[in-house]
Amino acid sequence: MKLTLGFSPCPNDTFIFDALVHHKIDTGDYTFEVVMEDVEALNKMARAGKVDITKLSFHAYAYASADYILLNAGSALGKGCGPLLISKDPIPVSRVPDCVVGIPGRMTTANLLFSLAFPDAITKKELLFSHIEQELLDDRIDAGVIIHENRFTYEGKGLQKIMDLGAYWESNYQVPVPLGGIAAKRSLGEGTIRDIDRLIRESVAFAFADRSSSTAYTARHAQEMDEDVMEQHIRLYVNEFSLDLGEEGRNAIERMYQTAQEIRLIPGITRPLFIQL
Repeated sequence: MKLTLGFSPCPNDTFIFDALVHHKIDTGDYTFEVVMEDVEALNKMARAGKVDITKLSFHAYAYASADYILLNAGSALGKGCGPLLISKDPIPVSRVPDCVVGIPGRMTTANLLFSLAFPDAITKKELLFSHIEQELLDDRIDAGVIIHENRFTYEGKGLQKIMDLGAYWESNYQVPVPLGGIAAKRSLGEGTIRDIDRLIRESVAFAFADRSSSTAYTARHAQEMDEDVMEQHIRLYVNEFSLDLGEEGRNAIERMYQTAQEIRLIPGITRPLFIQL
C-alpha cells in the first residue's frame, strides 16, 4: 500500500522519519511517497486533505480535524522548546500589541501561542520562518516569532528576546508545550492508522538507538546548518513524547485546544482527537 507522507526538512523531522522512508525498519506492505515542505505549507496541504499522513502544527490540526486523526508517535512537544518573541532593539512587553510582528505562518502553533500571550496584537506579517531574523535586521518588522533552529542563532546576529512564549505557556498552564504532531486521514481506516503509528514509533526508536544512522539524511536537508545547531535542534524537539504522547502529552494538547476555543482563536473540534490505544 503506497501512502503519501508529509514532513519538513527540519532536522527533527528527518531524524524521525529516516528509518521509515529508507527501509531501515520493516514496513511490510507499506511504501511511502515523501512530500517534504515547510511546516506552514504542510498545514495548508492538510487543510486541503492532500496528504495521507502528515506532520502539521497542532494549531492547524484544529482546522483539519474532520478529516485527520492525531497519532501518538512522531510529535514535537516538550518543555523549554517553545517559540521565542524577539526584536532588534529593546521593546517592552507592553508595547508588543502596537508592533508589526513577523510570524512563521498563520496556522503555526507559534502564532497560536503568540495570540494567547498577546490577544490584542493584530498587525502580523506572514514570513517563511527562516526569513524572520533578516526582516528584523532590515527593520521591515518590529518583532518576530521564531521557531526551529533560529532559537540557537538569533543572539549571534545581535537580536534579543522579548519573551519566551513556551515558558509563558508552561507557567500559565502547567503542561508541556504542544508544537506539532503527526496526523493520518481518518479514511485510511483504524487498522492502517494503527500500523502507521507503530511504524513511526519504530522509526523514532531506531533513530534513538543509532543516532549516527540518520546524520547524512538530516545534514542533506538541513542546508548549511551548523552541525552543532543541527544536533541541538534534534535534542530539543525529539524526546520521549516523540515515541508516544502518553497521557501527559495528550492532556497538554487538549488543554491547548480548550484554552484557544474559550477565546475563539480556533473552531470547536467535534471528532475524537487521538487514535485509540
